[in-house]
Amino acid sequence: MKIHTNTAPAAIGPYSQAIAYQNLIFTSGQIPIDPETGEIAAGGITEQTEQAIKNLGEVLKAGGSCYENAIKCTCFLSDMNDFGAFNEVYAKYFTEKPARSCVAVKTLPKNVLVEVECIAFK
Repeated sequence: MKIHTNTAPAAIGPYSQAIAYQNLIFTSGQIPIDPETGEIAAGGITEQTEQAIKNLGEVLKAGGSCYENAIKCTCFLSDMNDFGAFNEVYAKYFTEKPARSCVAVKTLPKNVLVEVECIAFK
């Protein structure tokens, strides 16, 4: 089942915000676009991480889940030097400490600094 919410940015390509399968939700990567303005969150890694994770939370909510139900996150950073600042924000939301991978990539969509996806249960 496809999951869609207007409280998170619309997909910018041929994909869904998330897919529910049985009691699991598989989200697409969320980047720091403000869903109200369509603009990238102003500021650096802290502000962009806040927005990306808030977007992820809205997608989880639309699927009947929440941050506490996350079982695996994959995080993409444009610069691993941002790892510490990213972790500070991430830790505020993912308090149950799901399994996680965090990698640096050459470029992210729209040249943002961060993208986060997860698998959660309902």
